[in-house]
Amino acid sequence: MIKRIWEYLTNNARWMGGCLAMLAVGWALSPAAQPVWWFRQAEPEATPAPEPAPISDILLSDGTPADPATRAILLATPIYQPTADGPLTGHTIAIDPGHGGYDGGARAANRGLWEKVYNLQIALTLKDLLTANGATVVMTRDTDAALNDPNPPGRKKRQDMERRAERVLTHGAEMLLSIHQNDYRIASQHGPQVFYRKDCPAGRELATLLQTNLNESLYPGSRRRANVGDFYINSLGIPSALVECGFLSNAAEEKKLRDPEYQRQIADALVKSVAEWFAMEKLPEAAAREVR
Repeated sequence: MIKRIWEYLTNNARWMGGCLAMLAVGWALSPAAQPVWWFRQAEPEATPAPEPAPISDILLSDGTPADPATRAILLATPIYQPTADGPLTGHTIAIDPGHGGYDGGARAANRGLWEKVYNLQIALTLKDLLTANGATVVMTRDTDAALNDPNPPGRKKRQDMERRAERVLTHGAEMLLSIHQNDYRIASQHGPQVFYRKDCPAGRELATLLQTNLNESLYPGSRRRANVGDFYINSLGIPSALVECGFLSNAAEEKKLRDPEYQRQIADALVKSVAEWFAMEKLPEAAAREVR
């Protein structure tokens, strides 16, 4: 028996050796017998991320490029398109809700609310009415925010106002209405008051229209006239007016100014004035921009 086994192994040694060799090679190439690096496929070379598309310089109204922070402010300008055709179709109106953010403005003694709140509410109502009459509206702000950097090199207020001006001018506004509320030590003072830039025929005519229509709408019989006011926002070289809608220092009027219906009444009078302005056969000229 042993002799037969020996003869079998001797006769088939070459064949069995080949099988053993194949098994050895298979084991040697298996993941269990080799380090991981041997079987890891070569990873494709990483494709470099594409370079961001260059952002064209945004030029300020004086023709100089905007710095990065100001560029971001201008790109984020709230612009509202017309929601219908109307008498203001084709016109671009700027609305400046006064104050905002850290700058609260005047404060209603009986309510504790800051002026900035009333200004924005009325401005947003005005925006809705202007766009419903065909206008494109540029807003210097549509949230409770100022436009200055946290720690600007100069005064916060100056940078805020300069950036508001750039939002108005770089987006082609033909007219500017700045919305504010009044405050006075004599609590009986009441009613709207409109201010325009001295020696600006366009501002004077616009402010007169605004004052007249506000008087007729809110206080029929009032003889208050538009006044000259030295406000930066009125010095931009376009027809503009600063509108004090009422007195927060008058408790009865402050209550009205919180009422959405009264706010709508104010906005209606302003829209009527803007439409009358653009319907004029010959528009008065605005004084050149004043550099301050």
